[in-house]
Amino acid sequence: QAKLVESGGGLAQPGGSLRLSCAASGRPFRNYGMGWFRQAPGKEREFVAAITWTDSTTYYSDSVKGRFTISRDKDKNTVYLQMNSLKPEDTAEYYCAARAAPCFSDGVACYTGRGYDYWGRGTQVTVAS
Repeated sequence: QAKLVESGGGLAQPGGSLRLSCAASGRPFRNYGMGWFRQAPGKEREFVAAITWTDSTTYYSDSVKGRFTISRDKDKNTVYLQMNSLKPEDTAEYYCAARAAPCFSDGVACYTGRGYDYWGRGTQVTVAS
């Protein structure tokens, strides 16, 4: 089975920064894109950011746009999430996901929803003063 492992989570003060990493390993798969989701206690899992492996198209939720930047290293099958200007409401468990199927229609529907095949176990991000 393919495996995704997140790292880089931790504690940051409001206005601080963290960089998350997610590396794919295990059984090889054709990677069409990877993304980040987060889930806070008592809330549903929500989309954060995604990037396609075909043309590096990026997608961001309105809540993080302008503060977070997603990037990828195709050779390493790794995706990164640079988080700047962190806010307490960013506190959540952050999950990495990979899509192993092409998107032939709406990229927003493919990459901002739950159209992913593999998921990591998450890394905790806590933003507090």
